[in-house]
Amino acid sequence: MFDAKKVKEDFPVFRNASKEKRLVYLDSAATSQKPQSVIDAVSSFYEECNANVHRGIYDLSEEATRRYEESRRKIAEFFHAQPSETVFTRNATESLNLVARTFGDANIESGDTILITHMEHHSNIVPWQLLAERKQAKLEAVEITKDGFLDLGDFDKKLEELQPKMVAVTLCSNVLGTINPVKELAKKAHEVGAKIVVDAAQAAPHMAVDVKSLDCDFLAVSGHKMLGPHGIGVLYGRQQLLEEMPPFLGGGDMIREVFIEKSTWNDLPYKFEAGTPSVADAVGMGAAVDYLNKLGIGNVREHEKQITKYVLEEMEGMGSLAIYGPKDAEKKSGVVAFNVEGVHPHDLASILNERGIAVRAGHHCAQPLLQRLGVSATARASFYVYTLKEDVDALVEGLKEARRMMA
Repeated sequence: MFDAKKVKEDFPVFRNASKEKRLVYLDSAATSQKPQSVIDAVSSFYEECNANVHRGIYDLSEEATRRYEESRRKIAEFFHAQPSETVFTRNATESLNLVARTFGDANIESGDTILITHMEHHSNIVPWQLLAERKQAKLEAVEITKDGFLDLGDFDKKLEELQPKMVAVTLCSNVLGTINPVKELAKKAHEVGAKIVVDAAQAAPHMAVDVKSLDCDFLAVSGHKMLGPHGIGVLYGRQQLLEEMPPFLGGGDMIREVFIEKSTWNDLPYKFEAGTPSVADAVGMGAAVDYLNKLGIGNVREHEKQITKYVLEEMEGMGSLAIYGPKDAEKKSGVVAFNVEGVHPHDLASILNERGIAVRAGHHCAQPLLQRLGVSATARASFYVYTLKEDVDALVEGLKEARRMMA
């Protein structure tokens, strides 16, 4: 287990916070803070080898290409994929849209069913809605249980009755923190001939994600949630499927040859990487993977379980506070969504902000889920490698103060 206090020293944002108002950052599910090594990796790219990749027969371009492809190799290895199966995108949202626009358009037909769940982020709902509209297909959703788990009985029933062509599911809910049994879901999906798409944006920063073990067909990740820069993400796709899929965007670098009347496509993964990529951000994401490997992803998970357990214990002792999702830290990630009786989540977030505590308030881009929970908004505290018990204590005191103020 690493020392979270020492880890926190690696993050400049905490060193630079106001002495009058200590920063308690509890919104890592939205975006993580960046360690100095990631910031340095991005800066050094621009300082030392800023050039287009794959296109220059000169030292600067070759070094840029080396760093870019080395990052791809690191990221692929982190998820137990091959570099050819690892496509750089802007974020998990773009990755999911890429699958919907390429594999989806080529394989979904009128009358087919696409199966999602009620705990999905909008990024894993809207692309499938649009696909269903384009192809005159049906979109169905698996229910959740009262305690915030996926209803596996309903999943089995809908698989059998609907025989979906595609299943899209989150590995970890951004609101409930629920960790879904994706390996089991993938096996069942494949048994009825469906392909499975996994949104791992909330899981990848916090726990080991092995695409081969999960046996998923596609998996989407955002770099900015796992200590990396904004504007960089990854799509894992099974090699055979990527080879069969048409390109997502047309332009430079995704082509082999271009004629006026036709073009041919580049090898994987470049077929899906049109135009000048976010090279520095990819390099930064590679540095983020280095940092997580140094900490040990197993240690990251253990630290978050301890913090989450502590949070749940402290909150459950407060009263007049509703917690959504599993209450067992073993079964969820470092996310706790809650509401304080008599205090609107937006007011609560403003009151906490006055104390230097950053939490998220709103529907968290998961409106269908909140409708199922019977609320329009919640507050959400989320934790990461730099979260300390003192941060939790500050949150609890802030909640008590908010309750006194709004009484």
